[in-house]
Amino acid sequence: MSDSIRVVLVDDHGLVRAGIRSLLCAFAGVEVVGEADNGGGAISRVGEYLPDVLLIDIAMNGMNGLLATAEVRRLYPAVRVVVLSMHADAEYVLQALQAGAVGYLIKDAAPVELELALRAVMRGQTWLSPSVSRQVVDGYVARLNGDIVAHEALTPRQLEILRRIAGGCGAKEIAFDLGISAKTVESHRAQIMERLGIHEVAGLTRYAIRTGLVSADE
Repeated sequence: MSDSIRVVLVDDHGLVRAGIRSLLCAFAGVEVVGEADNGGGAISRVGEYLPDVLLIDIAMNGMNGLLATAEVRRLYPAVRVVVLSMHADAEYVLQALQAGAVGYLIKDAAPVELELALRAVMRGQTWLSPSVSRQVVDGYVARLNGDIVAHEALTPRQLEILRRIAGGCGAKEIAFDLGISAKTVESHRAQIMERLGIHEVAGLTRYAIRTGLVSADE
């Protein structure tokens, strides 16, 4: 069928994948053209089959679904990514959307919701399971307000150091660029972590991207 929806399905549990495949094949005009059990395999299958939709789990061994989503969106922007996950937390949903997903379904959703989601994203819409939609909105507003307060707690010098940390610079490189000592940079980094309540570099990077201090491409 020329108007069929071609899907690549990715989940690291064989029985789960088989059940979802059976469900998808029961939908009129939906065809499963490829499968994988990890993020790396997802990217390979998408490149091989160029599907309309990539239906992918988040938690998998090796490359997870979020990283795979971002890479698929970078390499194949026409492919619509729908995340199918057991996690209803707003944090997971926001991360999926930031990675480029256009749909997010909870695994205990009714079968009809999966079909509705596929047809919605094919129309260029975003689909979120009703159970997570309200959480996402509330979580986003709370995070936005919190980020504004946190930003105001940092000095201009600390914001600059945070931007450079998020860009992958080490303490010595930052110290050289700013004309200060590496010890001073480390002191600022400790203060930044304390004021933001973030205690790992990866978390600082996510914060900087989320608040627009750096772009995801830097």
